[in-house]
Amino acid sequence: MINLIEDIFSYDFLINALWACLLSGVTCGIIGSYIVARRMVFLSGGITHASFGGLGIALYAGFDPLLGALGFAATSAVGIEYASRRGSIREDSAIGIIWSVGMALGALFMSLRPGYATDLTSYLFGNILLVTHSDVLWLAMLTIFIVLGSLLSLRYVMFITFDEDFARSQGVATTLTAYIMSILIAVTIVLSIKVMGIVLLLSLITIPTVIVNTLTKDYRRIALWSAVVAVVCNIVGFVLSYAYNLPTGSCIIFTLSVMLIIVKLLSFYRSKK
Repeated sequence: MINLIEDIFSYDFLINALWACLLSGVTCGIIGSYIVARRMVFLSGGITHASFGGLGIALYAGFDPLLGALGFAATSAVGIEYASRRGSIREDSAIGIIWSVGMALGALFMSLRPGYATDLTSYLFGNILLVTHSDVLWLAMLTIFIVLGSLLSLRYVMFITFDEDFARSQGVATTLTAYIMSILIAVTIVLSIKVMGIVLLLSLITIPTVIVNTLTKDYRRIALWSAVVAVVCNIVGFVLSYAYNLPTGSCIIFTLSVMLIIVKLLSFYRSKK
């Protein structure tokens, strides 16, 4: 632990990695509470895997892969929301189609460029040591936006989350809010890819909320403490990965899973008393 602290102040990439743990934990915790409450976990998985198509196209074309992933993820999120609201195609069908098409396109375009295997591994499973100063700045701006947005519009988001028809009857712009939240989900996913990877990221979005939801049903507390749990587990996972030379994403999920099991056992024990 002492060596890690010394190294963090010695190497910029470790400082960037630590900031990425903090910021992605806050964003994924807050956004995850909305996703779980609205039962949108499958939708988020579809957006996550669809972003792989944008990554592959961007790498093949020679521009920033995260920009390609962001464009693909945001378009997928808006498209799924639009299709489900218009009723032209069932939401689960739309998610399944975009999920598979995105992964297929990503694998196709990555296979067309030399040396794609390394890129494939880092984007699928994450590599927090590749987080740059620019990535941290983008994550910081997203975190500030989400935190301020939560403080200013949490009441409206709660209306839409639990009773969209009632929110619409009260004059809340439910459709616009739903589209904005879909785009925020996409941006959160893309900016957190280097931390967890496409395959593992869904766990960071859902498990903290499930842990907190075991202890409280209050949405405000869930949003707050999900962020806290995600940050703590991110940092613990990061320390474990550094100490034992293991993949950071896997260590974070291991930490989240252990915490979930402990909380569930304590909750079960308390209910039996």
